Amino acid sequence: MRIILKSASPRRSPTPAPNSPRISSGRRTSIHSSAFNWQQSSTDALSLKQASKEDARVTRAGRILRKTSIDELPQLWNVVRGEMSLVGPRPHALAHDNYYDQMIGNCACRRHVKPGLTGWAQVNGLRGETPTIDLMNKRVEYDVWYVSNWSIWLDIRIMMRTVVALSGQDVY
Repeated sequence: MRIILKSASPRRSPTPAPNSPRISSGRRTSIHSSAFNWQQSSTDALSLKQASKEDARVTRAGRILRKTSIDELPQLWNVVRGEMSLVGPRPHALAHDNYYDQMIGNCACRRHVKPGLTGWAQVNGLRGETPTIDLMNKRVEYDVWYVSNWSIWLDIRIMMRTVVALSGQDVY
């Protein structure tokens, strides 16, 4: 329980140790391209580079946080504030949105709903790093499908599949 509270704590150390887990924040795009402050437990708050499986920036503690998805708990604050939903397309950093908007034609369509803690793309195996445009395009296709086919039953299905996926998926 202590690790959950520590992970969700909005406090930051004035001088954090190098590579120590801390809360990072950044601007993310929400519904209709409005921006919001996003919170997440992170081991590298300054880089826009996506985390990869053998990422040297991730500490042992960070791997545990990532594997158990405890690093996502601070985003519940965004849900409480109404900036995010439990289910919806995962938010990207503004720089990534700008880049992929130029590379993938319908990327902006995924921002017609609030971003979520989990989404259709994530429960269909597109969670984590997207090192190629093809993988990001596939993620965007799943997100656009979700936006076009939204229902409360689909959200319930996604939440149930998220619980199953988190219990056995190798994440980083």
